[in-house]
Amino acid sequence: MGNKNKTISFRVSQEKFETLRDIAEERDISLSAVFRDYVDMLVAHDGQVEVVPEHEVSDSSESSTTSFPPKVEVPKSFVREHERLELEAEHLREQLEEHKRYVTKLRQELDEADQEDVVQLEELDGDEEEEPSYRIGSSFEDSSL
Repeated sequence: MGNKNKTISFRVSQEKFETLRDIAEERDISLSAVFRDYVDMLVAHDGQVEVVPEHEVSDSSESSTTSFPPKVEVPKSFVREHERLELEAEHLREQLEEHKRYVTKLRQELDEADQEDVVQLEELDGDEEEEPSYRIGSSFEDSSL
């Protein structure tokens, strides 16, 4: 089993195709070679390739000092705070899941409970007519009024 070449195909607009063919003719290479060179360069630089016109590469000395893609330094305190917030968010998600499980368990227990234990207010209103009502408190007559 040898190393087999793979074929990559994609679509480009007619205008872009003409431009690519002009580039290939200018360099006196085939259109396939243009793509092979690009893919080889992409692989060699771990995907960090920026395509720019040749006149910009030769004129600009600034492009050699800056790397592509641009990199930004982040303070360690920011990274630590981000990690802390991620841990806290994970903890809160776990607590939420635990709470949801508890609520589900309570609902299941309520559904399974005997319905006779539940006293309906309407039933209590009906019993009031049969029994005499009692009033708590003292009644006295004030004769001085």
